[in-house]
Amino acid sequence: MMHRLSRIRYFVGLALVVALSGCDLAPVYHAPQMLLPADYRGAGPFVEAAPQDQIPRGPWWQMFADPELDRLERELEAANPDLKAAQETYTQARDVVAEARSGLFPQIDANAFTSENKESLHTLFHTGTGPLQQPSNGYGASLSWEPDFWGEVSNSEKRAAQYAQGQAALVASAQLSLEMELANDYMAAHGLDTEHAAYVRAIDLYRNAVRITQMRYAGKISSGLDVARAENQLSAAQAQDTDVQAQRAVLEHAVAVLAGRNPTTFTLPVRTDSHITLPDVPAGVPSELLQRRPDIAGAERAMAGANSAIGIARAAFYPNIRINAMAGFEDTGGALAALPNSLWAVGASAMLPLFEGGLRKAELQASWSQFAQTGDEYKAVVLAAFQQVEDDLVLTSKLSTEADQQEAALQAALKVQKISMSLYTDGLDNYLNVTVAQIAALTAQISEVEVETRRLQTAVALIGALGGGWSAADLPTRDQTIPFSPIGLRSPRDNAAGISTKQPT
Repeated sequence: MMHRLSRIRYFVGLALVVALSGCDLAPVYHAPQMLLPADYRGAGPFVEAAPQDQIPRGPWWQMFADPELDRLERELEAANPDLKAAQETYTQARDVVAEARSGLFPQIDANAFTSENKESLHTLFHTGTGPLQQPSNGYGASLSWEPDFWGEVSNSEKRAAQYAQGQAALVASAQLSLEMELANDYMAAHGLDTEHAAYVRAIDLYRNAVRITQMRYAGKISSGLDVARAENQLSAAQAQDTDVQAQRAVLEHAVAVLAGRNPTTFTLPVRTDSHITLPDVPAGVPSELLQRRPDIAGAERAMAGANSAIGIARAAFYPNIRINAMAGFEDTGGALAALPNSLWAVGASAMLPLFEGGLRKAELQASWSQFAQTGDEYKAVVLAAFQQVEDDLVLTSKLSTEADQQEAALQAALKVQKISMSLYTDGLDNYLNVTVAQIAALTAQISEVEVETRRLQTAVALIGALGGGWSAADLPTRDQTIPFSPIGLRSPRDNAAGISTKQPT
């Protein structure tokens, strides 16, 4: 008898070990490998990158050394509703992890009941003995557990955690996108401030030109055509300046909303007497880009989750085993703790699919297709990332050259404007040449401002294309995606640790 009990204990222990360890049917996952160049084509001749040749950790916008931009970006982090909504998607993804993880644990329920029951006198097969009316009281507990023999539950939890990690990466990507949009609008708004200042100077000059032509016309030295041309030039410049102010107001509203402020009460200070620092953005080496872009990390996590889904689909081909148990007390009176009134039941069930018309094969094939799809999407994200970096590197180089060329063009145009006006005043030239010179000078000034604005915006785009100082190390670990303990007593909302997308200083 003792030998038989030992054998039973042995097999029960073995079953528990197998149940707890499980069998992972998901393919072994390896992160996608891509052949990467040694350097960026737009970065010039290759040089060995030093460890510091990357965007520094911390708020990337501080590279522009602008206190107002720093203040607005921090307001965005604290109050932008789109960012807050994106962060809630990560919170929800963590709750999905908790839901999937709950399948690893037994489901335990408690119950209690009481009733007063009366039987019909004419009940079928009624023997006429025993009471027709009596109470029934009881309480107990039940347990249901599905051992994870084939890794279905563990792969479900793994896939949920990988999805949560992907959502964390998407939150970081959304935050970086919003920060870049705010910086881009900020640069554009102050570029328009500089354009407005250029128009103000030009309008003063054109007013003086109108006064001169009117004096010459009154002295019958020139024709009314000169006056008309000067007045046309003045009115056209005023109209263009009005358009610039309208564009600036719209950008101010956009900056306000991005910073989480009401555009009705928000004012962006006008700046025309200072320049935003144009940073030297370190590009690093291409192999680092895969670890520095949150969108690439999100695509990779989606691929890992699709790999885990294959294990879930494979587990569906194996028996589904469930263990059930219940125990309690029941009595017609109040003796609900007496051992003779106890009851219990223990059982197990197994279900093996035999024929379902190809359902599970279709599900498995679909999971493999989804894995291949996420792999292709990952490659597309990587290629798009390299395109953005190369585009911005080329623009950075070409806009620097263009800025020097535009400065030379502006100085020449201003010189022509001054000479032509002097010649006209002395009666040695007609006003048409003055008009042409004025148009060229104003155009050159506006073009110079636009080039400088584009250089700043390209620097913002390049920083964003390189990840904005983000790193794959910022992703939450698998354990960090679990929002709370299954036996915790605190409120899930209080106990949930939300994602922090702020870069460490």
